[in-house]
Amino acid sequence: MARVALVTGGSRGIGAEISRALAAQGRTVIANYGGNEAAAEAFRSATGIPVVCFDVGDFAACTAGVAGITERYGPIEILVNNAGITRDGTLARMSRDMWDAVIDTNLGSCYNLCKLTFDGMRERKFGRIVNVGSINGQAGQYGQVNYAAAKSGIHGFTKALAQEGARYGITVNAIAPGYVDTEMVRAVPADVLAKIVARIPMGRLGHAEDIARGVAFLTADEADFVTGSTLSINGGQHMY
Repeated sequence: MARVALVTGGSRGIGAEISRALAAQGRTVIANYGGNEAAAEAFRSATGIPVVCFDVGDFAACTAGVAGITERYGPIEILVNNAGITRDGTLARMSRDMWDAVIDTNLGSCYNLCKLTFDGMRERKFGRIVNVGSINGQAGQYGQVNYAAAKSGIHGFTKALAQEGARYGITVNAIAPGYVDTEMVRAVPADVLAKIVARIPMGRLGHAEDIARGVAFLTADEADFVTGSTLSINGGQHMY
């Protein structure tokens, strides 16, 4: 039986490439999405990968979502916590709602979905968890105290949970992407984007496929001696 993999935010951008990469490895991939029905349906039609809608920042919604996936496809043995949002602004301009939305979606989702799948992985003595952090969780970024806090939290969460899972055959790792050529980054003004690229030693933005290859490695059955690690994929922009 193919192992079941859940990729949150798995129908667009980096998540879509992760979903494709895991499907190419023979996994039964389920791509979660938060509400963009048109994009999710287009992805499903193009790839044949099933999509399921639920709010990863809401524990009750995650509970129902995981139960539905398990009932239809089997237990989740590979979990990629990729879903994330931004609500940028300096602290002076940041509302509590902007803070809560980013923390709940980006960091709270890791708790929600690991909590709901970890026990089953432990019982089966196998699990692969990859949490998608960010270069901005390592180095910080002006106007992103909420995003940087959430992504930095992911890196600490990963190291702590890796210690709990190791004896049960569960690996827990993080990936810290740099600036990747996604819809979100392409929306940055051209002059600002040029300055970002100028700080990347490789001289280009990352591609979603670069991140997906890292996830494919960390979730492989054979990657059983890699845990508690953060794989930085940033073109050398931040060496951490």
